[in-house]
Amino acid sequence: MSAARYPLGDYVPGESWLHRAPLGVKFLGVLLLGLGTFWLKSWGASVAVLALMVLLFASARLGARRLLRLLSGPAPLLLAVLVFQWWQLGPAQAVSIVANVYACIVAASLLTLTTPVPALLDGVVSAARPLKRIGVDPERLALVIAITLRSIPYLIGTFSAVRDAARARGLERNPRARAMPVLIASVAYAQRTGDALAARGLGDAVTPENPTRDPATS
Repeated sequence: MSAARYPLGDYVPGESWLHRAPLGVKFLGVLLLGLGTFWLKSWGASVAVLALMVLLFASARLGARRLLRLLSGPAPLLLAVLVFQWWQLGPAQAVSIVANVYACIVAASLLTLTTPVPALLDGVVSAARPLKRIGVDPERLALVIAITLRSIPYLIGTFSAVRDAARARGLERNPRARAMPVLIASVAYAQRTGDALAARGLGDAVTPENPTRDPATS
């Protein structure tokens, strides 16, 4: 599956320093950046952080075309945010907000583009092991994240296909013509995913009290 189908990009094999960096260091960097944007009030500082993320992207040798795809994806939404915030808070704050969002997007993409999905899931399992004391199953949590990573590109692709089909029929302004097929496809995908998990013994157990659900998960 190509990287363009993932919101943050699929793993790109490489030998850059970011590819070799420990997962914990990369994850901590993304976390700190995300938290740090709450305290960045200067548009200059926000733009500087975004520029730093772009330089890191270039240092990982991930390609200018991939970066442009990454930045252009949310551009319509962020343009609307920029206009609204410009009107509400002024140009400096508007630029700061949009730059912060873009910086977080690029930082998160650096994590997913330079780390194989199995390594990401192994990291989730390791990080979640202390949560076993409060009843969290690390393996099940990693499974949820894996399913989410597979589901997001499928749903985005479904939405794009339905939008193109509606436009071809002249129904691009009809919400029902766009929403109903996506809803039906999403439910069908969820059903197929559930059936696949059950076939592998990963679904809820069947019990006499409830033939379709394990009471322990209720």
